[in-house]
Amino acid sequence: MHLMIITPDKSVFEGEIQQVTLPGSSGSFQVLRGHAPIVSILDKGQISYKDEAKEHVLAIEGGVVEVRDNRVVVLVQGVVFARVAV
Repeated sequence: MHLMIITPDKSVFEGEIQQVTLPGSSGSFQVLRGHAPIVSILDKGQISYKDEAKEHVLAIEGGVVEVRDNRVVVLVQGVVFARVAV
């Protein structure tokens, strides 16, 4: 599954992932390969995604997400911090 995370200023991440968890306005939700198409508003919170080797966590200021055809596009207002867990 392909993930793009973009702020108004720059591209934060683009690449292949296994899963992503997002802070939806009605609670967090997870997207896996084959997820149904969706557009959702994101609240302030954390995005976590896993690639082949590591889990990445970003704290965001809010935004929107579109999921379609195993592509996840996340437009965020800003990233507060980012970290990588093994």
